[in-house]
Amino acid sequence: MNQIAPASCYSQRVKTISTTLVTLKKKATLLSWLRLFSFLGAVLLAWLLRKSGAGWAVAGFISGMISFFYFVNRDLDNKAVIENLSRLLQICRDELLALDHHFHHFPDGAEYLPSLHPYAADLDLFGKASLFQYINRTKSEQAGLLLAGWLLEPASQTEIISRQKAVGELAAIPEWNQQLQSYGAAKPITVAAEKNISNWLQEPNRLLHKKAWILLRFLFPAASLSSLALYLTGTISPAQFLTLATVFLAIALLITQRLMPAWIKLGKISAELESFADSIRHIESAAFTGERLNKHKASFNSNGPKKASAQIAALKKIMDRLDYRLNPVVFIPLSIFLCWDLQQVFSLEKWKEENREGIRDWFESLAAIEALSTLGTLSFNHPQWVFPVIETGTVFGGKELGHPLIPEGKRVCNSFHTTGKGVINLVTGSNMAGKSTFLRSCGINIVLAMAGAAVCARGLRLSPMKVMSSMRVSDNLEESTSTFYAELKKLKTIIEAVNRKEPVFLLLDEILRGTNSADRHTGSTALIRQLLAQGAVGLVATHDLELANLKEEYPEQLFNYHFDVQISGEELYFDYILKEGICRSMNASLLMKKIGIEM
Repeated sequence: MNQIAPASCYSQRVKTISTTLVTLKKKATLLSWLRLFSFLGAVLLAWLLRKSGAGWAVAGFISGMISFFYFVNRDLDNKAVIENLSRLLQICRDELLALDHHFHHFPDGAEYLPSLHPYAADLDLFGKASLFQYINRTKSEQAGLLLAGWLLEPASQTEIISRQKAVGELAAIPEWNQQLQSYGAAKPITVAAEKNISNWLQEPNRLLHKKAWILLRFLFPAASLSSLALYLTGTISPAQFLTLATVFLAIALLITQRLMPAWIKLGKISAELESFADSIRHIESAAFTGERLNKHKASFNSNGPKKASAQIAALKKIMDRLDYRLNPVVFIPLSIFLCWDLQQVFSLEKWKEENREGIRDWFESLAAIEALSTLGTLSFNHPQWVFPVIETGTVFGGKELGHPLIPEGKRVCNSFHTTGKGVINLVTGSNMAGKSTFLRSCGINIVLAMAGAAVCARGLRLSPMKVMSSMRVSDNLEESTSTFYAELKKLKTIIEAVNRKEPVFLLLDEILRGTNSADRHTGSTALIRQLLAQGAVGLVATHDLELANLKEEYPEQLFNYHFDVQISGEELYFDYILKEGICRSMNASLLMKKIGIEM
């Protein structure tokens, strides 16, 4: 149980960060003036010392510029802190909005929704106002994909317990989670960037162990710098030096043209590398206690004594040096005297040789910790939620189970328990009484539980299981599929899974709705009998009260529950409370009368 209320934590952080930002922005203004004055001072010092000789003037200018560059670096550091704190401020403000159930500004993960899935569409896992949009705080594409995968596929009992421990540890350090988000948000790491690096790593080195290239690497700057020395000592004329410089530049540009693929392969990922390095450094400095988090952390040190963050930072510096070619004023002299691109490609290939194996694990571990951190934030934001107890056998028992996507002030929670195989729980009730919402509450909490997250309940015990649902069914004009046939396809998949004895929990809402009432009742009765015979477990919501009579035939396997409605005059009152037994109050006639149908 968290000791600090999340709203208080975020509010206090907003105040603290806002105050600090005011101070830092004043400091930024001061540093800007100091930069200007130090530069003007360098120029003035050189002008004042000109009469003492050119050497004194140059020395005065250089000493002034040292101060200028000092203030430039201080200003850059200050701006980096401001940018980080600004991101943290926005993160805290976003969380305060989310606590008030305003979460539609987060990515909705619609791209992760599969065209066919046993429960994703029925339970609103992805898209606007979805579970993913509600819980996701990942920043890298890899972490988003991983989190989506956890929601789409239940984990094993061992894996769930492992994730729960890691999530619980992260839930206790909310500020650490926010900083991880901030580093990731600076320039989100993309799958394309990882692919570029992976493709480059798979290519063999072209220069590193080739004697001719190694010789050229050292002979070129030796020859070009020697020509400069000869010119400065007056041994060769300016015209001869210019000719040699032109030749050296031509050679360097030819080498650059040949080596360009090494630069193009990586592309413009320098900013992502900085975000990657900062995120990893943040993890490296963490004092985790749990086995899973420390295992991920250890992967950043699996490549020898050099830390992963330092290695990524080194790669970024090489990429930045390659970008000098975009500035001719800098690039041309460096090419003439050092054959700049050749030196950087050697650095790249040396980096590749040292880090070829480790970097794949770095992307995976960062994605895993981001996903766990997201679930940690979810747990911190909802201290009243619990981690479910994972048991063997076949059991699902929830105490005050609620739907996380319904605001807490409007949410009505229900307790429900079922155990053993071959048990169907039939839920009858009037329109809008809460049957479908209850089914989704059970389903979405199973999904959270199987992902290793906390659940929206006061208590939950369940065995490892996979939800299979048939709730929202629509036709498909492109495939010439009617609503009824689409539902039959869904039910076929469910029947096959049940026949294979897979540990599934069924959520069926108004089955066979696309046919006439007689066929619907006959088919529903046959389906329930078949599911019971095959040991299926789950919930079936229906308006067909006659199905409840199956209780007489299966007294130990079929249990009746209902949601009812109270009618007072022309008004309806719902309490959304699950009750045992068969529903006796219906509201369809009253609703039809309200829209003008004469009954």
